[in-house]
Amino acid sequence: MNKNGCFVAVTTLLILCWATFPAQAALPENFDISENYYNVYGGPDLNATLVGDNEFSRGDTVTLNIEMMNKGEITGFEVENEVDMGDYLDEMLQQSEMQYEAQATTAVGILAALKSEDPNIKVKSEAQQAGTLKQGKQSSSPTKFTIEINKNASAGTYPLTLQLSYQYQNNVQVGGDEFDSTTGVVTNKEVGIWYENKTQIETIEIKVKEEPYFEVANVTGDLYPGEGGTLRVTYKNSGEEPAKDATVRVSAADPFSTTDDQAYLGTLDAGESAVALFDMDVDEIATPKLYSLNSEILYEDADGHDQISDSIKINTEVLPARESLPGYQMGTGVAFMALAAFFILLRKRSQD
Repeated sequence: MNKNGCFVAVTTLLILCWATFPAQAALPENFDISENYYNVYGGPDLNATLVGDNEFSRGDTVTLNIEMMNKGEITGFEVENEVDMGDYLDEMLQQSEMQYEAQATTAVGILAALKSEDPNIKVKSEAQQAGTLKQGKQSSSPTKFTIEINKNASAGTYPLTLQLSYQYQNNVQVGGDEFDSTTGVVTNKEVGIWYENKTQIETIEIKVKEEPYFEVANVTGDLYPGEGGTLRVTYKNSGEEPAKDATVRVSAADPFSTTDDQAYLGTLDAGESAVALFDMDVDEIATPKLYSLNSEILYEDADGHDQISDSIKINTEVLPARESLPGYQMGTGVAFMALAAFFILLRKRSQD
């Protein structure tokens, strides 16, 4: 076998495989068993269909099930070599070749590869083997591909390219020179089959739903170790649909704690924002640095169904502990001494 094709020979069957990209290759010289009785036109025609729902949400990782059907057909044939009446050997070889030529519509060794040109849709699966499909047959099981939808993808339709590569029978030659008139069989028959490669492109469309999508637009609030503070978080609905009666819930984790983990946002139309206030306590041994808190929004969608958003990160910072003001302790001592002196003087005057 060389880089251009493959050659397999057995006692009664000769199979030649030849690359045909981009143009059809000429018949190789060693493909010459006998006369070519027929030229057949037509071949496989694969159609791919996505099974199940094709509409998904942002951030989803889903498996697509794709079924294939071979709608190929033979569109015509022509006689390449006429056979004389009474030439039984040629007649038998001619009939035998026609039987083989009928298999020209079979797609052999299908390899399916799914590709996305949009960075918001990522195909996670490698190319998949999809077997062999005869004319009029449908794949026995779907070919599966896993895709990942970016959480920032816009709503709309995304076309995916399904590349189907396979081989099909391009030509057949049948040869032999020993005919048994008693059985009507060519006893030393040889068959040569020439396969070509073919690639078909199908388009599979998926849709990203129009729905609310939330993000944190702003965070403010001074938080210090050992102190409490108010965290102000601005949430924006950057999706396409309104979110009714939205309530946000924050999950406090070390070094934070709170007894007030929910805030009502109300109805957020597409593009609108609302501010949530959370009273947070910070552990006194907290390390000053950036922290991330998880939150989620409970809301009612446009169809009246209760929904919960994906986790929404709140990035906030614990500031270095505040030091006492200079002279604070001395000032406090002086104040106590002055107050004590005042009470002593007041008592003395009372006694007088």
